[in-house]
Amino acid sequence: MVLTDKLKNIFKIDIPIIGMIHLAGHSSDDKYSRALEEVEIYREEGVDGIIVENYHGLPRDVIETLKLLRHIESSVVGVNILPNDYGRAFAYCMFFGAKFIQLDYIAGTYYRETINKDGRYFYTIGDGEAYTDDRKDNSKVIVLGGVHPKYYTPLEGSNLEADLKSGMERCDAIVVTGEGTGKETPMDKIIEFRKLVGDFPLIVGAGLTPKNVYEQLMIADGGIVGSYFKAYNNTENPVNRNKVREFMNIVKEIRKEKN
Repeated sequence: MVLTDKLKNIFKIDIPIIGMIHLAGHSSDDKYSRALEEVEIYREEGVDGIIVENYHGLPRDVIETLKLLRHIESSVVGVNILPNDYGRAFAYCMFFGAKFIQLDYIAGTYYRETINKDGRYFYTIGDGEAYTDDRKDNSKVIVLGGVHPKYYTPLEGSNLEADLKSGMERCDAIVVTGEGTGKETPMDKIIEFRKLVGDFPLIVGAGLTPKNVYEQLMIADGGIVGSYFKAYNNTENPVNRNKVREFMNIVKEIRKEKN
């Protein structure tokens, strides 16, 4: 399997690896300075893109980081605004020249446990027409979208094949994940997704490590890596250059073999 021309045009390579910028830090200035340092490590070690995400920050921290990234040489920049805020993500791409967005889910209907006194909330993609309109208005922005993703439980009666089919109509690559951030995506889930999506681009979105990357990226078309690149696999820690280098050396060998 190879990426579509639309994806190849921004990443310039098959099997792109995208590094997460979680915006961890003890203060706003710490978040931004650490983000710039992590972007530089990723760039120097051959990571093909980055996602700026408000995992440990706020949407305004994403804005400030994107402002800084406009003025330095960096990797291909993407945006993820949790929880699944495609409106802001598209807007930030437009204002700051980012090339792609990641959405936790692009199709399907889910619930997730909350600590709110009302208990469970149901999460859907919202107004389908509004998303379609936003995507048309941002047609140059690549969309990486999850289906049956981490932290979200599909409603009873959900059909994976139907949800993937809908997802493929709404995005440029499907993201497959396991149970949570840093947790390995099961091989049987990757294989099932590949069978159902065919040649449509498939990205492993969680839990990649040097131990599983060969097996998983021989099936999938790319990966998003966050926790493994951090010291002690902790998203609150800075990116560790040696871990990035070790991982990317394996990816280079995978690229040679798949090509």
